Amino acid sequence: MPGSEMVPGGGTQASGLAATPAPPYYAVIFTSLLTPDQHADAASDTPSYAAMAERMVALASAQPGFLGVESARDGLGITVSYWQSLEAISAWKANFEHREAQRLGHERWYASFRTRICRVERDYGS
Repeated sequence: MPGSEMVPGGGTQASGLAATPAPPYYAVIFTSLLTPDQHADAASDTPSYAAMAERMVALASAQPGFLGVESARDGLGITVSYWQSLEAISAWKANFEHREAQRLGHERWYASFRTRICRVERDYGS
């Protein structure tokens, strides 16, 4: 997330890191490798994959319980979204538009991916 842009329901600090509350809260870690065609599209900012990724961040940020997101892609893509509860994560997973993005990801964009859900017990840094 660029700069100090604020996201409804969550936000980023000037560093681009998510501004999360004191623990405990939850993190959904999504790691992925794009197919060769989509890797080229992502690098050239072709709308299909890039537009969907941007839409998912906007949509997630409007969901109840969303706290923030951090994302990076340099070959391996890693997106970490932060949530108040497991129920909020389940509601996000069931969201219609998100389910469509998941389907497209499985069919077109991802050579492989993994989703992990963790409870954040400690959070420190500068």
